Amino acid sequence: MTKILLVEDNDMNRDMLSRRLTRQGYSVVFAVDGESGVAMVTNEAPDLVLMDMSLPIIDGWEATRRIKADPRTRAIPVIALTAHAMASDEQRAREVGCDDYDTKPIELPRLLAKIERLLQGAADAG
Repeated sequence: MTKILLVEDNDMNRDMLSRRLTRQGYSVVFAVDGESGVAMVTNEAPDLVLMDMSLPIIDGWEATRRIKADPRTRAIPVIALTAHAMASDEQRAREVGCDDYDTKPIELPRLLAKIERLLQGAADAG
């Protein structure tokens, strides 16, 4: 089963998105801040990470930088999730290593298409 790590500090967002992803057949694990998100990427080896950018302890920008700097985890796709919809935010997400970018509120069909595209790309590369 495909495992997704959802790094999200908002309980309601985490619960809603995890239930929707589980219904789509994904296994979902959680982290509630950037620091634990980085640790869980190493320990859980998810197939993909959904990374909120506004997180406590370390933000999603820095958490993604750390994930992509580690040779053990750099190949894991990361999708930035943010309420900021400016082009500069997408550019910044890509600069820190995010493989894709999606805005909140989440439109599930759009997010699922991005998840599937990245998972397929990872499978093709592996």
